[in-house]
Amino acid sequence: MADACALDPTRTLTCQNTPEATHLKLIFTTLIFFTSAVSISSPVFLARLFCNSPAYAHTLLLIKCYAAGVILSTSLVHVLPGASAALADCRVASRRPWRDFPFSGFVCMAGALFALLVDVAATSSSQVPKYGPIGRDEEEGMKGCAEQEEEELAQMKQRFVLKVLQMEMIFHSVIVGVTMGMSQNVCTMRPLVAALTFHQILEGMGLGGCIAQAGFNLGTTMSMCAVFSVTTPIGIILGMLILYLTGYDDNSVNALISEGLLGSLSSGILIYMVLVNLIAADFFHNKAVSSKPWLKKASYTALVLGSVSMSVLALWA
Repeated sequence: MADACALDPTRTLTCQNTPEATHLKLIFTTLIFFTSAVSISSPVFLARLFCNSPAYAHTLLLIKCYAAGVILSTSLVHVLPGASAALADCRVASRRPWRDFPFSGFVCMAGALFALLVDVAATSSSQVPKYGPIGRDEEEGMKGCAEQEEEELAQMKQRFVLKVLQMEMIFHSVIVGVTMGMSQNVCTMRPLVAALTFHQILEGMGLGGCIAQAGFNLGTTMSMCAVFSVTTPIGIILGMLILYLTGYDDNSVNALISEGLLGSLSSGILIYMVLVNLIAADFFHNKAVSSKPWLKKASYTALVLGSVSMSVLALWA
């Protein structure tokens, strides 16, 4: 088993180049900051620029569907396979209990159930109270109030879902950044610089589309865009500091186990959020989509395009 897990020493010496790795990290930190800032702010800027256009709501819906596809692909094609691969590494899979049970799928399921619990708790605390028998005029008035409260509740839930999605994306971006910052392998780092840049661009566009539709004020919108833009660069710098101070090995058994468990949990939460609170909400509870067949087809096309565009990046990252 030890021979199966052994690395090629010649390739290891060739790829382990600390000065070149540091140079690549600095380039990537600058590049990812600007690309993340542009990608997440572009949908928000365009939404505010064309807010008075008749096609404004439809455009935001299509951007949101594209974003849902990007996020779904991120969780199923990028995060979960990476977590499974970490736990399937021979140095981990040869030990108990990791060789006896599919922990990546189990923890992913636990993440989805946890997201459901949080969603149910948040929804239950905002239910509209029921009233006793009332007159016809009062009934009409209460009906208008109920519709307004239902709209406010839907907007509150949408903002809550967006904040959870952003936290999950930030968590994923920090993990990516820290992993890059601690790595000294230039052989794997060179292709990752380009691939992860496009990865962040697509995630930024998706999250920016959701932010644009949520209707936050300017201050909140700018802060959410800024946080996403600096998350991965901060992760890279943090990883470099950890490597410098501790000499931490990102390819150790404990690192692989942590990456596998945290990635599986994050994937489960993302899968639930995007399927239930983004895709299902738009395709089954959106009056505009239900009443306009062309909009439903366009929304589905945007969803597929977002999924495919993000999935293609799995060839490189």
